[in-house]
Amino acid sequence: MATIATKNEVITVIIIFSVKPEQQQELIDAIAEFVEIVKQQPGFVSANIHKSIDGLKVANYAQWQNQADYNSFINNTELQAKAAKLREFNPPDIHIYEVVISESKQGIPKIRQGQYITHFAEFRMPLENQPRMIELAKENVGKAMELPSLISANFHRSLDGTRVINYGQWLDRESIENLKKQPGFGKDFEYWEGIAENEHHLYEVVLTVPND
Repeated sequence: MATIATKNEVITVIIIFSVKPEQQQELIDAIAEFVEIVKQQPGFVSANIHKSIDGLKVANYAQWQNQADYNSFINNTELQAKAAKLREFNPPDIHIYEVVISESKQGIPKIRQGQYITHFAEFRMPLENQPRMIELAKENVGKAMELPSLISANFHRSLDGTRVINYGQWLDRESIENLKKQPGFGKDFEYWEGIAENEHHLYEVVLTVPND
């Protein structure tokens, strides 16, 4: 079980793969095998593997003690060679993030297998738009949190300025569809219009690996 680092006491690395539905489980298995090696590395905190319900994505919400430890892992040629099987799939979208907004109905959000429906809302933007995207998220998150089934909403900004990801936890899918009908969240008008492009998928947590 991992805890969302709402005060950025660790760094968050979000890795999102696009995948063909028939290869989704194969990719999950390959990531799980590699994580067994990675978890022995200095500074590793957790890996939390999510599979999208539509079969099109696999996401790893990973945590490291600090950026230096993560960079050492990335620059370890022996470890990267062991990740060769992952490179048989589409290159993932990888960024380092910090939490900038966290709203929760149940204390500090935790990532647990089988507990919530999770959504990753991936906002992509020119880096000059990221500050405005965060402002808009702050202005609108309260509306979403009025829905009883939204347990937490956690906005992360990428350190390179090109991404904002909302990691949300829900009790049911029906409420997610209801949110899309509200002003600012539906297709007719989206609060991020003209600022960012958004792609979102619903996920379930299939594996959590803390550092033992």
